[in-house]
Formats: sequence, C-alpha cells, structure tokens
Amino acid sequence: MNFFGRHIQAADDSGVEPRWDRSNSARDEAQTPGTSGGDRVTNGAGRAIYAVIAVAVFAVTLVNAFSAAHDAARRGGVYDLRLPLLWELTSAVAIIALVPLIDVGVRRARRVADWPLRMLWILGTALIFSALHIVGMVALRKLALATVGQTYGFGFSFSELFYEFRKDVVTFFLIAVALWLVDSRRDVGLANAETGALGPNPTDVKLPDVLWLRDGSARIRIEPRDLVEVSSAGNYVEYRLAGGRTHLVRGTLAAEEARLSQFNMVRVHRTRLVNLARVSGLKAGPNGDFELTMDTGQTISGSRRYRGAAASIEELAAHSQPIPPDNAAHS
Repeated sequence: MNFFGRHIQAADDSGVEPRWDRSNSARDEAQTPGTSGGDRVTNGAGRAIYAVIAVAVFAVTLVNAFSAAHDAARRGGVYDLRLPLLWELTSAVAIIALVPLIDVGVRRARRVADWPLRMLWILGTALIFSALHIVGMVALRKLALATVGQTYGFGFSFSELFYEFRKDVVTFFLIAVALWLVDSRRDVGLANAETGALGPNPTDVKLPDVLWLRDGSARIRIEPRDLVEVSSAGNYVEYRLAGGRTHLVRGTLAAEEARLSQFNMVRVHRTRLVNLARVSGLKAGPNGDFELTMDTGQTISGSRRYRGAAASIEELAAHSQPIPPDNAAHS
C-alpha cells in the first residue's frame, strides 16, 4: 500500500621542584583553557557542544514533523505523523553526523587571514555538507522503508537538489556560526593564558585587607601583602610570608590558586604560586624556564609551562617609565 507519499513506490619539570613534592596529584595541576588538542570530540567541552547542537536539531525535527502532519490534516488529509517523522529524523541524523565536518571547515577557515579565501573555505564546506547530507538522508530513508517492504525514490532533479540545498545552507550557517563563536571564546582564553593577561595592574587594584587561613578548627589571619609564595606539600599547602614566617594548612594548591587569584598570586610552577606584587627581578633561562627574585631576596624557579606569568612581568616592565639620571632629575 502506497501510504508513505509521493517518493515511495511499492515493491618533564623535575629539576625545579622540591624532592618531597614530585608526586603531586593531578588535582594540583592548573588547566589551561583550550589546550586539549585538535579534535573537539575528544574532550568534555567538545562533547557538550555537540550535544547541544544535537538537541537543537532534534527539537526542530519534532516541531517540523508535527507541523507537517497538522498542515496535511488542515488541508483535508489524514493526520499521519509517520511520513513527516521519517523524513525529518533521517535528515536530522545525517546533519548531526556531519557536524564534525562543519567544525573542521570552520577551524580551517579561521586560520586563513584573507577574507575571500576564508569565504571560499566556508562555501566549499557548505557544498560538501549539503551533498553528503542529501546522500545520507536518502540512504537512511531507503534503508528504513526497505524494512517495511517499501522503496524510496528521491528524484535527483535540479529542482529537488536546489530545494534541499536552500535548507542545507541555512542549517550549515546556523551551526557554523555557533561553532565559530565557541572557538572565538576559546581563543580569547588561550590568548590570555599565553600573554599572561592577569587582569589590571596589581598597583591599581584595591585588595582585601586580610586573609584567613583555615586548618581544621583553627583560623589564622594574615595580611595579603605579606604573601610571598604558596607551595604544595603533599596533602598540605605551605604559605611563606615576608620575614620568613610560614603556615602549613591542609588543602590543595589548585583550590588555593582559585581563592588567591584576587591577591595577585599566580602559578609559576606546578607546585607553587608567587605574589606578582613582590617580584623585583626576572631572569629567563635558555630552555624557557625562568627565575624570579622577590623583594625579600628569595629566588623562585618558574617552569616554561607557566611562561605567561613571566610574560606579564615583562609587559609591566616594558610599560614602566625609566628612572631619570640624577643630573636630569635636578636640571
């Protein structure tokens, strides 16, 4: 029985960390945004993006299917959801399967500085997406109808292809814009991490006056400006203050890093944070590592993995006014 419609026919950092702290857990590691690699599907954020796109596509699919069945009933036909639902679901499955293709096209286009060439990349990806979408949904429809003893004929005419291409272009650009915006947000995070964009100049920020450390039922009050270094010590965190004072409290460096960021404390190594406001000197090493001299006279080693902190210090130094010589000052 031909009840499905007109298309159906019957038929290593070990050298710069203390020995007792070389076995830190992964929870003390700082996660740099956007450094998870090229394939978006292999990380949690990428899977979340694809999941959101899939939910949106299936939501539109259901709305279109119910609308088509309702419109047929309004024209005097029988309300039958099977055919519209089959059409829309096969199209949606093909679209979702092709989202990685759109993602690759978007990321390649973003690497091209020349706008005409960038547009050629996007249009070429759109054409490939439309062609594969049509082939995929036709194959799915044939397979689905074969299970009920029916056949499907798409009719690869110019009018049919152009009709599908118009819809595919809209779908492609909606998904491409969403992925473009996500990549733009990620690139901002990467740029901040690489250039050491740590917020306003420490001297321009009004910081809280006191900081409380918690160790079980005990509370220790310290002055934030006295902070020099905070380092991990196994299951504890060691606070080093000006004057040689130290406090050892239970916790993780990752948790303390988030809490201390407002006090200009930045990570310079897997095992330590330093107070940027107390840095008085910076010495870069040949392999990317660096050494900080604090205003207390202490030297602290930094890892090339956290080069952004050193870059922020260099930027502050580059924008500082030079001290005039004595004869210029008194002239």
